[in-house]
Amino acid sequence: MNNSVTNTARLLGAGLRALLVLTLVTGVIYPLVVTGIAQGLFNGKANGSEIKDDTGKVVGSSLIGQQGYGLDYFQPRPANGLGENSVNTQYKLILSGATNRSADNPELIKWVKEAKAKVVKDNSTADYKVDPAQVPADAVTSSASGLDPNISQQYADIQAHRVAEKNGLPVAQVQKLVDEHTEGRTLGFMGEPRVNVLELNIALKGLLAKS
Repeated sequence: MNNSVTNTARLLGAGLRALLVLTLVTGVIYPLVVTGIAQGLFNGKANGSEIKDDTGKVVGSSLIGQQGYGLDYFQPRPANGLGENSVNTQYKLILSGATNRSADNPELIKWVKEAKAKVVKDNSTADYKVDPAQVPADAVTSSASGLDPNISQQYADIQAHRVAEKNGLPVAQVQKLVDEHTEGRTLGFMGEPRVNVLELNIALKGLLAKS
């Protein structure tokens, strides 16, 4: 009986020691080491790829698109897949997601036609008329998440004329901003050239402040 109790106590003690050691290693040491490496080598990415304005205030992330810009700023992709949280309505959280419509879905086709007509109307100016054939796919369709932060260079170029007119700026000056904020293909061959809308609009706001 005594041997049984002693053995049980010994096993429990070993188990508790193992629990404490593993808790310390996996719950404290490992997270601290990984966090330290991330902060040291990838500080920006580890902190959410934050974007700051000229005052140093964080205004968003380079990984997440924002809606609600006026026509005097560059517009992001449509976000038909976004929805509002219907469970925890206290915070009115935005949910990301796709439209889940197939390419031949009548509702999607209607959305695309309406979006194209709006792009043509909104971006045609007194000196520049948008050809419907110029409108790229990303201007009339949302991404899988609805939160794509980037637009194509072609879509940004189309908007440059409208942004210049709305803000009383030379088109060449606005186009220069677009060119400066156009990123090339990843590793030189993956994807397409793209423009981060938030970063471009912050640069535009800074230009307007100086004008």
